Amino acid sequence: MQHYASLQAVNVQDAWLTIGAFDGVHLGHRQILQELTAGAHASGAPAVVLTFFPHPMVVLRGPQPNFYLTSPKEKAALLAEAGVDIVITHPFDHVVSQIAARDFVQDLKQHLGLAKLWVGHDFALGRNREGDIPALQQFGTEMGFSVQVVEEVTGNGAVISSSLIRRALQAGDVRQAADWLGRPYNVDGKIVHGDGRGRTIGIPTANIEYWPERVIPAKGVYACRAQVNGQTWESVTNIGVRPTFDVDAVQTNVETHLLDYDGGEIYGQRLKLEFLAHIRDEQRFSGVDELVAQIHRDIETARQVLQT
Repeated sequence: MQHYASLQAVNVQDAWLTIGAFDGVHLGHRQILQELTAGAHASGAPAVVLTFFPHPMVVLRGPQPNFYLTSPKEKAALLAEAGVDIVITHPFDHVVSQIAARDFVQDLKQHLGLAKLWVGHDFALGRNREGDIPALQQFGTEMGFSVQVVEEVTGNGAVISSSLIRRALQAGDVRQAADWLGRPYNVDGKIVHGDGRGRTIGIPTANIEYWPERVIPAKGVYACRAQVNGQTWESVTNIGVRPTFDVDAVQTNVETHLLDYDGGEIYGQRLKLEFLAHIRDEQRFSGVDELVAQIHRDIETARQVLQT
C-alpha cells in the first residue's frame, strides 16, 4: 500500500476510488471497500481511498476533544488490510471546504485518471455538499467515469456510522462498538510513570499516555487484551480520575493491570489496549482496603469474561 499526504502528490491512471472520512474503518466502510477492491483488482485497476485529516466535522464545527476512533496512521493500516492499494490522507481546512464540487472532481480526474467512483447512499462533496449523487453522475457523464452507490449497512437495528460508534464508547458499551467496528476498539500509547499507588497496594498498573484527540470509553473498569513488546496479556483497565484518592481530579487516566505479568520493566514502551467488556462504572470508595477488595473482585470478573 502507498500512502500519500495529498491528492496533488499522486499521479495514476484508471483509478477506482472512494472518498470519505473513514474514521474507525467500521463494517459500513468495509462494505464499500470490499466491493471497491474486488472490482478494481479484477479489472487490473488501482483501488484508491481519499480520506481527510483533520476530520471535516472538526474543521467546520470547531475542536472536539476525544473525537477520533483512529489516528491517520492507524486508519491507513486498516485500509491496507482491506486491500486498498493507495491511501491519500488529504489535508482538510476551510479553503478545501469551499472548493466547488466540479473543480474537486476535475482534480480527481487529473491526478487519478478517475474511472469509477464508489460512494455511500448519502454521500456528497464540495462546497455546501453540492456534489451529491445526481451531480456526481452528471460529472461522470461529462468526464468519463461511472458512479457506483453502495447501500447502507445496519447492525442491531441501526445504520452503522462513526458517530454511532462514538456514542456507544462514550456510554461504555464497548461490546456494541466492537460489533459495529468488526473488531475490538483499541487505545494505544506510551507507558508513563503514574503516582505509584498501584505498586504500593500490590496491584501495579501501566499508565498510558494516549492521544488526547482519540475517543476514550466512559469512565469505569473494563476487561481488556493488552499488547506490549510483541506479547499479549489479559488485563483489567481503569478509566477515570481516581476519586478515592483525589476528589478534585479532572484529568482522565487510562491505566491497566496486566494479569499474571511476569516480564520486566516496560516504562517507555508502547501498549495497545483492546476493550472487550465493561465490568463496572467508576466509583469512590471509603478507603484503600475497600478499593483493593473491589479491584480483586474486578480481576476475577475479568478472568471469567475473558475466558468466554
